[in-house]
Amino acid sequence: MHQHDITTWQHSHDFSTGAEQIAEQRTRWVVYLTLTTMIVELAAGWLTGSMALLADGWHMGSHAAALGLSVLAYGFARRHARDPRFCFGTGKVSPLAGYSSALLLGAGALWLFWESVSRLLHPVQIQYGEAIAVALLGLGVNLLSAWLLGGAHAQHHGHDRPAHDQGGQYGHEHDNDNDKDHEHEHDHRDGHGHAGSGHAHKDHNLRAAYVHVIADALTSLLAIGALTAGLIVGWRFLDPLMGIAGGLLIGRWSWSLARDSALTLLDAEDHGPIEAAIRRTMARQDDVDVSDLHVWRIGAASHACILSLVTHEPRPVEFYKGLLEHIPGIGHLTVEVQQCRAPDCGRAAARSAG
Repeated sequence: MHQHDITTWQHSHDFSTGAEQIAEQRTRWVVYLTLTTMIVELAAGWLTGSMALLADGWHMGSHAAALGLSVLAYGFARRHARDPRFCFGTGKVSPLAGYSSALLLGAGALWLFWESVSRLLHPVQIQYGEAIAVALLGLGVNLLSAWLLGGAHAQHHGHDRPAHDQGGQYGHEHDNDNDKDHEHEHDHRDGHGHAGSGHAHKDHNLRAAYVHVIADALTSLLAIGALTAGLIVGWRFLDPLMGIAGGLLIGRWSWSLARDSALTLLDAEDHGPIEAAIRRTMARQDDVDVSDLHVWRIGAASHACILSLVTHEPRPVEFYKGLLEHIPGIGHLTVEVQQCRAPDCGRAAARSAG
């Protein structure tokens, strides 16, 4: 006979993936690149007396601070991945960082919009040559940063596995005074796949960093076009107009990021495809009804699921677990089986009532 202790049925709640480790490393590289650019621009601005270089240098500093928030979030989630205070791991750190970054991005969009309107009403003298050079430098840095983060984003949509996945099976069962037989199954399988939704992998932290650099690249690109037109044909009004357009677009991005991050934090995402797949699977079983079902995100590639079933003749919990193995993205599964003592219950009772 095999000897088992309680640890046989215990498991880790670390739902991180290898893709998140790559994202952390690349985001750190972008922070270093941005800080280096900031130092170069501040030094050049101080030596040449260029206000454009000094202004963009400090802008790069704020950009590095926002990206640094993403790095800190990755580090915090990694260090506390096995901290028992976090019931389902640190998967919510990513959307929390994404939400915070969205607020910073929104504040930047408001400032850009306000400053552009002010300059449209009260034009200022522009040193076109210096301004174009700074915008080109900023565009180059942001395109390189976007390439680094874009590679991490592509990796996140690959076939990665949660770091905790060991292919084990955990289960326990117990009886209570309410004459119900409860059986629970905690399952840790592949966290990859899209379950038909196309949104199985959601690293809001990585998305926030990526949006930051894309927003900066867009601002630099618009500035280059407007400044070039101003230098060649004298259309000074294009610079503030492009700033207004950029502020509106960046504001829209920040709103989208804040909304999606908030929905994840509040467990209000639409998990309809996964839930529908679970219900279809159970509907194919005779005398098995779903009495309660909850699905929520606990990691970029993992969902938790609590499934309550009602049947006259409960089967081993491994049987119900096996039925759901084809559904990807479920990293933490709890199955509760309740025995119905009445002649009719579940679908039979519903048909009788109808």
